[in-house]
Amino acid sequence: MNFLALTPLTADRLPQAVALDRQCLGGLWTLEGYQRELDSPNSDLLVLLPQCKRGAQPLVGIACLWAILEEAHITVLAIDPQYQRQGLGQAMLCALLTSAHLRGLEWATLEVRISNVGAIALYQKFGFQEVGKRRNYYQEGDQSEDALILWRKGLQHPEFPQTLRGWEETISQQLRRSGWQLAVGSGLAIGQHD
Repeated sequence: MNFLALTPLTADRLPQAVALDRQCLGGLWTLEGYQRELDSPNSDLLVLLPQCKRGAQPLVGIACLWAILEEAHITVLAIDPQYQRQGLGQAMLCALLTSAHLRGLEWATLEVRISNVGAIALYQKFGFQEVGKRRNYYQEGDQSEDALILWRKGLQHPEFPQTLRGWEETISQQLRRSGWQLAVGSGLAIGQHD
């Protein structure tokens, strides 16, 4: 069994965050952008690290949310392509929703490329629903693509902590099937919330 740490990003890992961003998101944020998020009390910036016995721990996932009034705006969720389809994205999304709940936020929102059917399916699994589109939201050269706007309500409903615990158990099982286990003290742990 391989162990994973789900933990806040630290300054020493900023270059790894930028490299993973370039690999997965085409360079959404710069080093300065990640530093701003790291310094902001309104941002939760999480990373996923396999716990290696030797050598440097590679950063295999990154996720970020902005706390804006009652809203958790999910700005980044990326998993290294070599580690996709193992439950790691689910673990990171659940950790963001747990963080949003603990911050007292009422709902979560995000934009996703209309062509990113895998990500859309992931978000729908966690109760996100389409509420609109942003035309030509993603620009790359002379190409553009629309974004779907997705929302997840009810983060402060009395039953939401139980929903989180159910997701955590399902994710833990998925991770075990993929040969992973979250290290004790990681951000996704049953019983850390109400």
